[in-house]
Amino acid sequence: MHDVLVAGGGPAGLAVALGCAQAGMDVLVCERRPGVLDKACGEGLMPGAVHALAALGVDPSGHPIDGITYRQGRLTAHAPFRCGAGRGVRRVRLHDALGEAVRRAGIPVLDTPVTDVLQHDDHVRAGALRARYLVAADGLHSPIRALVGLRSPGRTSSPRWGLRRHFALEPWNGGVEVTWAPRSEAYVTPVAPDTVGVAILSPVRGGFTEQLAAFPELAERLAGAAPVSTVRGAGPLRQRTTGRVAGRVLLAGDAAGYVDALTGEGLALALTTGAELVRCLRAGRPADYDRAWARASRRSRWLTESLLWARNRPVLGRRIVPAAVRAPWLFAAAVDQLAR
Repeated sequence: MHDVLVAGGGPAGLAVALGCAQAGMDVLVCERRPGVLDKACGEGLMPGAVHALAALGVDPSGHPIDGITYRQGRLTAHAPFRCGAGRGVRRVRLHDALGEAVRRAGIPVLDTPVTDVLQHDDHVRAGALRARYLVAADGLHSPIRALVGLRSPGRTSSPRWGLRRHFALEPWNGGVEVTWAPRSEAYVTPVAPDTVGVAILSPVRGGFTEQLAAFPELAERLAGAAPVSTVRGAGPLRQRTTGRVAGRVLLAGDAAGYVDALTGEGLALALTTGAELVRCLRAGRPADYDRAWARASRRSRWLTESLLWARNRPVLGRRIVPAAVRAPWLFAAAVDQLAR
């Protein structure tokens, strides 16, 4: 019997597996999808995420990013990172780096899907596998979250979706550039000296070209650049849970609940809360994880919820960038909180 079975071999799951191995636990990963996994995301690692990955022995290649810039028409606000550089990293490079660290640590990865969960007093059974604990890191639309009764009923009132594509273009900004349109945002992240990733978040579903039309200046800049990846999408982004612990099953990463990609710190949050999960398991106190998750994610959730609340109100939404321009100290303070 294993100490921990991690269902899901994305970054959140592999990071938890590495943390468990560092803590001396016998851990196993199940991921049915072969090879390196890709996902629609902004790909900008905050400085805190870079530090957390380094603590796990992971140093993915990418492009340094020095801060965040907001744009709306002719208005521009920039806030540099105060706690070191971030990094723009292709999702596939991040997954490859984490996978290599998992292989070095000798952590087995099976292509066995986890489709059923049976809990006992002292262990969890998933098919033929047994472990003291099961960590569900199986993504935004986690099947295990539903299996163990942690999915919150009801539908999201204001759903949003994300699209992402890469272009062969030299970065023109040293950080992540966020352009605000009336209903959507475009995130441009340098991921290599000759490549940028473009992610668009919107409450309206549509193709990448259709969504890009809301950003005429960006569309013009990209017009002559060759796409170097296919379009990937995700959503609806908001995912609510009734909790993050059900007996010996714990939720990690996006499976633990997700607000929005608006602040671009999803991976940093997954790493921070994942470290709390490992700490609770090592102490033999899995029930403490719910409170630990809430405590570790409180700042992020508050900032994201507040920004999203304003974004969903047209009068307030169009004042976000002007407010950042008028109060650069406040914008810088918010970015500093996100970066840590």
